[in-house]
Amino acid sequence: SHYNKWLQINSNNILVLLFPCNLIHATLSLRQTDKLQPNGDTVFFRDGVRRIDFVLSYVDDKDGEKKQERRREFEANLLKAGLELEKDDKSESKDQKTYFLKIHAPWDVLAYNAEVLKIKVPFKESDIPHGQDAPLEWLSHPFRLSEHIMRPQPDYFTYPFDRTKTDFFLISDKDTFFPPSTRSRIVFYILARCPYYKDDQKDKDKTGVKRLLSNGTYTAAFPLHDCRYWKRARNAKCESERYNLYKNWARFLCFYKEQPLNLIRKYYGEKIGIYFAWLGFYTEMLFFAALMGVICFTYGVLSYDDNISSKEICDANIGGSIIMCPLCDKKCPFWKLNSTCLSSWQSHLFDNEGTVFFAIFMGIWVTLFLEFWKRRQARLEYEWDLVDFEEEQLQLQIRPEFEIRCTNRRLNKITREMEPYLPIGSKCARFCLSATTVLFWISLIVACIIGVIAYRLAVYAAFASIIKDPTRRIQLVGRLITPQLATSVTASCINFVIIMILNFFYERVAVWITDMEIPKTHLQYENKLTMKMYLFQFVNYYSSCFYVAFFKGKFVGRPGEYRYMFGRWSKLRNEECDPGGCLIELTTQLVIVMAGKQMCGNIQEALLPMIRNWWSGRKGRHHPENHYSRWEQDYVLQNFSQLGLFYEYLEMVVQFGFITLFVASFPLAPLLALFNNILEIRVDAWKFTTQFRRPVASKARNIGAWQEILNAVAILSVVTNAFIMAFTSDMIPRLVYLYAYSRGANMWGYVNNSLSVYNISHIPEDNMPEEQTSWFDNTTATCRYRDYRYPPGHQREYTHTMQFWHILAAKLAFIIIMEHVVFVVKFFVAWLIPDVPSDVKARIKRERYLVQEYLHNYEVERLKMQLSASFFTEPPSETSMTSDKHEVLSECP
Repeated sequence: SHYNKWLQINSNNILVLLFPCNLIHATLSLRQTDKLQPNGDTVFFRDGVRRIDFVLSYVDDKDGEKKQERRREFEANLLKAGLELEKDDKSESKDQKTYFLKIHAPWDVLAYNAEVLKIKVPFKESDIPHGQDAPLEWLSHPFRLSEHIMRPQPDYFTYPFDRTKTDFFLISDKDTFFPPSTRSRIVFYILARCPYYKDDQKDKDKTGVKRLLSNGTYTAAFPLHDCRYWKRARNAKCESERYNLYKNWARFLCFYKEQPLNLIRKYYGEKIGIYFAWLGFYTEMLFFAALMGVICFTYGVLSYDDNISSKEICDANIGGSIIMCPLCDKKCPFWKLNSTCLSSWQSHLFDNEGTVFFAIFMGIWVTLFLEFWKRRQARLEYEWDLVDFEEEQLQLQIRPEFEIRCTNRRLNKITREMEPYLPIGSKCARFCLSATTVLFWISLIVACIIGVIAYRLAVYAAFASIIKDPTRRIQLVGRLITPQLATSVTASCINFVIIMILNFFYERVAVWITDMEIPKTHLQYENKLTMKMYLFQFVNYYSSCFYVAFFKGKFVGRPGEYRYMFGRWSKLRNEECDPGGCLIELTTQLVIVMAGKQMCGNIQEALLPMIRNWWSGRKGRHHPENHYSRWEQDYVLQNFSQLGLFYEYLEMVVQFGFITLFVASFPLAPLLALFNNILEIRVDAWKFTTQFRRPVASKARNIGAWQEILNAVAILSVVTNAFIMAFTSDMIPRLVYLYAYSRGANMWGYVNNSLSVYNISHIPEDNMPEEQTSWFDNTTATCRYRDYRYPPGHQREYTHTMQFWHILAAKLAFIIIMEHVVFVVKFFVAWLIPDVPSDVKARIKRERYLVQEYLHNYEVERLKMQLSASFFTEPPSETSMTSDKHEVLSECP
């Protein structure tokens, strides 16, 4: 029987101790917590001593008898496992229908399972000095938090807990030795493995609280927050860490402050702490990329008046005298080059000499970000006791879904126990079905993108027929918006809507496919889901940008021999780029998709929970303790699912792709990402502290499969930016003209040089416009188009000139040189920057040495004490002394 029993209280409020031992402290605690009992805003049992480590809730329904039987067996097995339970009747809850089962783990249970889980606990305060303050450390003081918030506990030497060495560890109070996050982790470990079948049945499928949650036996299972987020706990034994997190971390007014990572880790666990550490580091590194992007954009603005090409296009005597060939069949008229004056100026803001430097800089920045994060991660591993954390512990934990759905059993060669397994035939069939489903949905994305392209081709003719004559009534719109820009903006908006719709389905499809494959462990499940979801998101979000960057305007043909999307019968002629280039259209596409996604994400994460709270009628700060107990306050919060962090990582990694893969087209993309991430950190912090139940603390050494995805995106970004600068930007043709074909080493004459001549009489009837405009001079015999071909009358008319091949060679050379330069710098930087800082390596070695030394001294002292005790109790024989000594030594590691 347990030492904590119910107390009997007589009419004079005198406590009658049924069991005198160990209850004096309980009596005092009861007297101190009497004021808390009317409102129930406490994290302790009714006795005020035993801490509530976990809460289960349930309601009565039509399947009450079956579920009641499950609960009865489950709770009986929890008691057998040593846990202590306390139940609140539904009459005590606010809604009058919910039961709450509170669970407490006594010391023996915590000690046993801490040894099983190899939980590290302190045994001596660390005497390793911290690193000295860096120079100019005082500059960061405005951004720092107080020391008691940043470091919620001193540094200790730690060692995996061992029940046989309790006097080796720093145990001053058994009730507070294990922090609440560790206690809830241990209790959840028991709940996940506790059966709810009778002893005579042995049905292993009926195991774990997750199954009971899925079949509705229990409605919720969660550990408690330690207090209300806007007010400190009234009980001095509660740490009020939630309040500290809200005050110093979750409020937006703290956006310029550093994050209290140690407190986040202590309260939520290492896995969530690593996410916020990565997000904060990523945001810090974005500052440098954003600063360089602003400098490059400022250069484009300052060199605005030096843009000779735009001056030529806008000049009435140059651009106004150049008649361009129709950009589509029938509906598109001949047009004057100066109608694209504004778009050419806009293009110069992003397509200038500084863009090349920025693309190279971003290739190096990505490497620096990944390498410095490895160092930051290594430091966190040391500070958070994750250096010796074994991922195999997670890999050995079989998912309950795997055990339920796999009825076949086989002998595990390691544990020598029968375990469920998936036959190879079933595994191959599931894999084939999964791969087919993935290909189908990716094909659906491609089909949608082709549909958007077809829209662009079809609607361009409509815009061209409207925005074609600057002398008409719509001249204001016609001068500000070209048909290309109007088409690009509307198509980008439509594409974004399609992306968001498909994204809604892809999340569910990816989860369904992964569930169908029945991964064995949680780690395998997360990795499989990560790869599928990111593959869907990659194709969904980036395919339209890839089309504009690498396909639009590249397969147009020439007047008289145009190329069509689905053949000439479709009459959908491939799009041409604006005379200023396709880069401005890629910029438009990137801004709309990236900014739209970030805006929708912030609305979904921040505004919707606020609306939900308002709609549910919860009065957050109007004294909820008078109406709700602590567990009822947490019960109405949202459940933080196992995949909660998955979607947070996914959002940031998709953003990382935008600012690296296509950043050469929009240097301000890192600035947009920086502003979004500053808000994202505080929104996520606000959600964790105010909107979610407290998640079960879990460990993680790193960001998992996302690290490999980031590495792959970093390598791909070098290639994409090199191709954007070579084939999408006009930088290479301008440089070739400047150094090989210009007169006087300037850009005058470039526009005329970049446009080829075509005889209008050679244009087929199918390509001719239906009507001629009043301003078109019928005596003009030629029109111009964007290409490098010989003019009519030349012996090689309409074939590519030598300048075309020079430009193509320069583009290929630029790609090769840029890729090699960036990759050489990347690999050199990666080699130069070690993954683990030297001081961290030294600290790890020093700590391991000291741990072994302290452990050895402890064992020696314990051996001496045992030998002394044996010597004084009875005169030992030589044989008994030898056997005792061997017995004691056998306990030493």
